[in-house]
Amino acid sequence: MADTLKEILLDSGRRPAVVSDFETLVDAEVSDKGGVSGAVVKTGFAAVKKIKPGIIPSAVDTLLPDFASALEPFYGDYRAQGGNDFGAYLTSRSDEASDALLNVTDTRAEKSGRDSIKKVYSKLRPNGKKNVEEALPRLGQLIDKHAAAV
Repeated sequence: MADTLKEILLDSGRRPAVVSDFETLVDAEVSDKGGVSGAVVKTGFAAVKKIKPGIIPSAVDTLLPDFASALEPFYGDYRAQGGNDFGAYLTSRSDEASDALLNVTDTRAEKSGRDSIKKVYSKLRPNGKKNVEEALPRLGQLIDKHAAAV
């Protein structure tokens, strides 16, 4: 079994499947959103995909090393505790885990040269923490799935 998230998620033989699974996770999370805020997320997501088709898998692939680094301390602690459900572990530390992941996207958005991306991100960001926290169980399950395949 691999010891680090980078070994699990960034292995060249496994990375395409990881990116595909993360894209599916993002699509599922957006699809599950309801109410007015859900409509805003869905509209923003559709706008981003329209601005640049293929942006989601490309963004996932680009951000994957930074996400792996951001989650590495959580994964190390989870493994040290002998955990068997990383999604539940992340949920138990949702405040910290979501902040770590959002720091990655905030930094990337700040550095973007595309005003359209910055504009959409700034509209979605106020609900970002809630949305990331809601995605943590699925994210952890996805990581567990790939860790088990190592």
